[in-house]
Amino acid sequence: MTPRDPEVGDRFRRFRDQAADDRTDDRTDDRTGGRRGGRRGGRGGEELAVPRAEFRSYYGRPILKPPVWTWEIAAYLFTGGLAAGSSLLAAGGQVTGRPALRRVGRVAALVAVTASAGLLVKDLGRPERFHHMLRVAKPTSPMSVGTWILSAYGPAAGLAAIAEAAPLLPERGPLGLVRRVLPPVGHAAGLAAAATAPALGTYTAVLLADTAVPSWHEAYPHLPFVFAGSALASGAGVGLLAVPPAQAGPARRMAVAGAALELVGAHRLETRSGLLGEPYRTGRGGRLLRVGRALTVAGVAGALVGARSRVLSAASGAALLAASVATRFGVFHAGVASARDPKYTVLPQRERLARRAGEATAGR
Repeated sequence: MTPRDPEVGDRFRRFRDQAADDRTDDRTDDRTGGRRGGRRGGRGGEELAVPRAEFRSYYGRPILKPPVWTWEIAAYLFTGGLAAGSSLLAAGGQVTGRPALRRVGRVAALVAVTASAGLLVKDLGRPERFHHMLRVAKPTSPMSVGTWILSAYGPAAGLAAIAEAAPLLPERGPLGLVRRVLPPVGHAAGLAAAATAPALGTYTAVLLADTAVPSWHEAYPHLPFVFAGSALASGAGVGLLAVPPAQAGPARRMAVAGAALELVGAHRLETRSGLLGEPYRTGRGGRLLRVGRALTVAGVAGALVGARSRVLSAASGAALLAASVATRFGVFHAGVASARDPKYTVLPQRERLARRAGEATAGR
């Protein structure tokens, strides 16, 4: 079709006439106070509407890149808390003169911190990366602080556990000297590990909250309480599971304190985080957290009711350990779910912008 085709000329003239009519209608509406922003006159008064925005990002991808962490990090959250709680349990047994409780707590702490180091190195990919983290100390980096906490805690927990082998050494000769020296050294190391344990049990909560993952970042006031309570409950679970009820008094008290702290923190996590608390109530994360709460309540109830029953006490300890696993994995999966759904990034941003605009208007 050539540029001089009559049909093309007719189309152009019709378009020009229609545009002129629309401009005339707009000027008439302006003079009469009519609404603007739509097509009127011969068009039937219809208005153009912008479709409601959907929570989609470019090319169908999430706004945030979900965490690349795998199950090793979720397991690391559990083993770190277990190590911290076990050291506090061992210190309680040491102070109150319960050797069985002290021994179980020290051994469990060593096993848990060894597993933590292995999981962390596996996630980093190469063992030397853990060493490289020790080249600097950066207080503003939770990862750097956590590496130093783990490095300080590990040798103390290891030395305290090794001291439990002193009775197996001969009484004479060079090993006899080691046998006499190990107990006091182990006592000092056990107290040092217990002093570091609170930081070990809660720094992972700060590490998660320091990320851009919406539900983790928003939960920074509550996650440390959840993790601290979970650590105490898991340490108490070790004591209830492996120690006769007669020596498990400190473990029962730890279970009550840990469960109370964890349940209160989890409730605030779900109810005081607004929209970002939703992943802690729904999906895989919500299911795991509900299972964790049920097991925690059952474990504490069994520990109190079965104070004289070896079977019930052991079952309560196993329930508390399982509850800690479910809680840590639940928090992990809730954060991953919030990073994958764009609404958990978009809506809180809009709310913050609206709140700031309102504050600016009120301040004028």
